[in-house]
Amino acid sequence: MKATALIHRRVVLAVDAFAEVVVWRVAAPVPPSTHGFKYRLSYVVAGRCVVRYDNERDKGDHRHFGTDEAPYVFSTPERLLADFEADIARWNHEHRRA
Repeated sequence: MKATALIHRRVVLAVDAFAEVVVWRVAAPVPPSTHGFKYRLSYVVAGRCVVRYDNERDKGDHRHFGTDEAPYVFSTPERLLADFEADIARWNHEHRRA
């Protein structure tokens, strides 16, 4: 079974900002992740990725917020989207973007 795309969308949030969300269901987990999803979510402002969630082979689930990188505990695609949206709101608040 190959990967099945569940979500693939790009949303313009401001003249200089967009969010891109891509989530696949995969036949086998991407090690060291233990769930059946592969994903990348990014928030780009003025050409710079300021928030990103992804799971890479050998690196696992993690998130980037500004220049910080930390492990991310994946539970469901819905929770992933909610956490991503919350981080976009937090970044915008911290950087005084409406």
